[in-house]
Amino acid sequence: MPDHPVMTPALKRRLGLPLLVLYGVGITIGAGIYVLIGAVAAHAGRYAPWSFALAAAVMAFTVGSYAELATRFPVSAGEAAYVRQAFGSRALSRLTGLLTVVVALVASSAVAVGAAGYLAQFLSLPTWALVAGVLLLLGVVAVWGILESVLIASVFTLIEVGGLVAIIIAGARSGVSLSEGIALPPVHLPTLVGVGYASLLAFFAFIGFEDLANVVEEAKMPHRDIPLAMAFTLLIATILYLGVAVSAVWVMPPDRLAASKAPLSEVFQALTGASPTIISLIAICATFNTILAQVSMAARVIYGMARQGDLPAWTGHVHSKTATPIMATALVVTAALVIALLLPLERLAESTSVATLLVFAMVNLSLLRLRLTKMRPPGQHVRVPIWVPASGLVTCVAMISATLAG
Repeated sequence: MPDHPVMTPALKRRLGLPLLVLYGVGITIGAGIYVLIGAVAAHAGRYAPWSFALAAAVMAFTVGSYAELATRFPVSAGEAAYVRQAFGSRALSRLTGLLTVVVALVASSAVAVGAAGYLAQFLSLPTWALVAGVLLLLGVVAVWGILESVLIASVFTLIEVGGLVAIIIAGARSGVSLSEGIALPPVHLPTLVGVGYASLLAFFAFIGFEDLANVVEEAKMPHRDIPLAMAFTLLIATILYLGVAVSAVWVMPPDRLAASKAPLSEVFQALTGASPTIISLIAICATFNTILAQVSMAARVIYGMARQGDLPAWTGHVHSKTATPIMATALVVTAALVIALLLPLERLAESTSVATLLVFAMVNLSLLRLRLTKMRPPGQHVRVPIWVPASGLVTCVAMISATLAG
């Protein structure tokens, strides 16, 4: 494979801060909170909001590391580039990049199957046809253009955020007590262990912000906007999750939330008396948003790896008119479709949690090495205290251990 950058038309800088924030919030919220609240409540009970707060605090360390590295090295295939710069290892860089792509592929496939389930309520078609239709449609949107993709994703984001805000407002009107909803858990070992374990589950509701690092070449002002978009994404997601968690555990017993296949649909119905069909439609928008963002991100990681010489040159081809990595997008959609239709998604989805944490650990470790070896690139970049990547590395390793032990 070539050691020199692939000479193709470059990506275009078309994304400002508002669209980057909507992109980050959309992929972070995704479809997760619409089902995850039940699993968190099963372990944390009425103290579920604290599990989300703890997960957000832990995620903040890795967000800080990504913010510095994305401004140090503002290129697509960010994670692979960070590892290459820190360790000078092409093999480790390629492995990190491919791991990032695989995580996105499995996530796209799993969510596409979920989207087909929701669509089946409205369309009488075989599951395979719905899955294929969803992936192909969103693949076409991803090829259309990054601005067009993010604009469509932003509409989906506003709809899914609107659903969460509606639950929070309905809870407030129903007399949900914020002070009681966020009351400190008692110093009782089983309760604290439950809150701690639930925070491991809640952690995965915050994954998605890192995809902003892989659209850095399409940001108008990457050194300013990417770190701000990451920070705003984490802040907005945390506020929404806490509000939804407070309303959910207030209106429904935790055991009922845990047993529900569509917990937020039941919460919404209990608070408003409205049909859960509304939340089902919102969930379709959420799944579409997640798939579109994951496909776009994975394609840009492949594009970036090709430009770094880690993948064949043709995979980094950018279409002259759409300014999108068209070959990489086609590869991603095809692979996601094969995975969705032929492979056991449950086992793959479980393994992606460890893979994601491993990528996060490598990112934190890369920043630590760069800082300890005093490697500073020219130009302006965000700089976080060295304890931020150190804490990020420790927490990621701890969560990997806890996940494997569970």
